Amino acid sequence: DDIIDTAGTLCNAAQVVIDHGAREISALATHGVLSGPAIERINNSVLSKVWVTNSIPQAEKTRDCERLVVVSIGSLLGEAVKRIHHGDSISSLFI
Repeated sequence: DDIIDTAGTLCNAAQVVIDHGAREISALATHGVLSGPAIERINNSVLSKVWVTNSIPQAEKTRDCERLVVVSIGSLLGEAVKRIHHGDSISSLFI
């Protein structure tokens, strides 16, 4: 997904998939807003891992949720800025 905010929809969907026979569920979102009850919901859910980027700082949340995995997008953004500055294409970065 693009954003995980309160994680209600995500956790409910994960439970439905488990109920229909999945053995393990991981989730991935570009932006982990993780507001309100999100961390508690993830901790109490069937999700084994939730992957988000560091587009939003996550240090405190990773301390509270062992299932949360944060992936850095720093080098990708740096390369995109460099290419834009030099008038080069960035489309190959996302293919």
